[in-house]
Amino acid sequence: MRVLVAAVAMVATTASAAAERVKTADYSFAYSYPAEAAAIPRLRASLEAERTELKQLTARDAAAARRESKKDGFPFRAYDTQKTWKVVTSTPRFLSLSSDAYEYTGGAHGNPSSGALLWDKQRGASVEPITVFTSQAALTRIIAPIYCGRLKAERTRRLAPYQDTSDTFSKCPPLNELTLLLGSTDRQRIDRIGLIADPYVAGSYAEGAYEVTLPVTPAIAAAVKPEYRTAFAAR
Repeated sequence: MRVLVAAVAMVATTASAAAERVKTADYSFAYSYPAEAAAIPRLRASLEAERTELKQLTARDAAAARRESKKDGFPFRAYDTQKTWKVVTSTPRFLSLSSDAYEYTGGAHGNPSSGALLWDKQRGASVEPITVFTSQAALTRIIAPIYCGRLKAERTRRLAPYQDTSDTFSKCPPLNELTLLLGSTDRQRIDRIGLIADPYVAGSYAEGAYEVTLPVTPAIAAAVKPEYRTAFAAR
């Protein structure tokens, strides 16, 4: 379960323009993406290619697991793959998407995960969110103090009944282990960023994901590459 540390959620749910659900004896599969993404032909093609690949991999791996279970005489548990893309924001320059995914491959529990996709409307191509900044190190230097403080406070709150947070996840995770989302309060310019730590990144599986939302400050805006700065606004 995802819990937002900031007061305002980064992700806005939108109706899916394209969705597929399949259930067989071997596996379940679900994939969807929003109308805003479907309206961009190159982006739609990319998402459709991902959908096809994920479905094929799920079917192949589940079939192999069933054969293995029959051969070795242990129960087969059907596989499950789910992925849902949602709109974080759409500005004149960017379409920012987030994904919620889940994969079950017969173990004790499934594995949820998050993802991000940033479509540059001007270039007509997707870009990694971190690449709009001058460097990962530059952004880390700016946001780490406040991000790590908020994350620690939230972990302490969730684990308060146990009175102990000095465990494997006591260190603040590096930026490259987090999902970075770009958001906007006015759908004109990017003025906030979201940082998602999936299970096992900042806490145990039982703790779920941690999401912290930060405003784009003047210091963060200054760390944006010159070609993207007009698409950002500090607040």
